[in-house]
Amino acid sequence: MKKDVLFRMERPDLLKAGDRAEMTESKMNTLSGTVYYYTIEPALAMSDNIPAAQRLTSLDALIKEVKYENSVYTVVAECEVTDDR
Repeated sequence: MKKDVLFRMERPDLLKAGDRAEMTESKMNTLSGTVYYYTIEPALAMSDNIPAAQRLTSLDALIKEVKYENSVYTVVAECEVTDDR
């Protein structure tokens, strides 16, 4: 299943729509359970925390859009996710 995942990018022009991106996965245990977060390499952008039930199944993504709002660059990437809700 494909899903749009949001990433935060600190500087302009590191990624653009149509780019292919490789990511690394990191895992964090919290009081509410395990979450994952993803980094578009080489450290270009980082995702929000994603619950284990919606973990990405592929570390390859297609950049759909880069938005600039309120001094923040948001990268919208199309990713493959599990959906074990």
